[in-house]
Amino acid sequence: MIQMKQVYKKYSNGIMAANGFDVNIQQGEFVYVVGPSGAGKTTFIKMMYREEKPTKGTILINNVDIATLKAKRVPYLRRNIGVVFQDFKLLNQLTIYENIAFALEVIEEHPKTIKKRAMEVLDLVGLKHKARMMPDELSGGEQQRISIARSIANQPKIMIADEPTGNLDPETSWEIMNLFEEINARGTTVIMATHNREIVNTIRHRVIAIENGLIVRDEQRGEYGYEG
Repeated sequence: MIQMKQVYKKYSNGIMAANGFDVNIQQGEFVYVVGPSGAGKTTFIKMMYREEKPTKGTILINNVDIATLKAKRVPYLRRNIGVVFQDFKLLNQLTIYENIAFALEVIEEHPKTIKKRAMEVLDLVGLKHKARMMPDELSGGEQQRISIARSIANQPKIMIADEPTGNLDPETSWEIMNLFEEINARGTTVIMATHNREIVNTIRHRVIAIENGLIVRDEQRGEYGYEG
């Protein structure tokens, strides 16, 4: 489903965030991306949804080279990719329901489909009863659940998460991880950058470790492998 072939990314300040990435990720896999701060993890995942373009190399998503994809085609690529961030990125002026509906309106879904799908994903994350509330009326964990619901509303084949538990307490982090496990069990490929050692070592999946722009480890059912 995802292939990186000799991918390099050098920023204008001279930092080499990707130094020859070669990776294959199959449909339905769950992959943790780990490594020290500044290692290149965020660049790795941002290149998958074309937030960043590689300096050199090939990135295939379902056999489409997104490295050379024209800018006008990028929104169509992202229809098949859900993205979850550490800081939620909800629209505070919209209700919870409207946040999810908006993501579907952007891709011009039919109004009946929008209503049905929005309520389905709210039910999946256990917050259907809070559909009319505003984001600032929810806890951090609930806001992250809404962020996840929004990202899967269009039923993407790939979900990319950048430190999704980074701002959450341990108990809430486990609840969010259980949600990702359920989404993965339904067939969605999940790629998650994380510093959460306990989660990686407890819920075992493939681990890709990045240091100084290099993939130094790629293990099935791997461990976090760093202190702290």
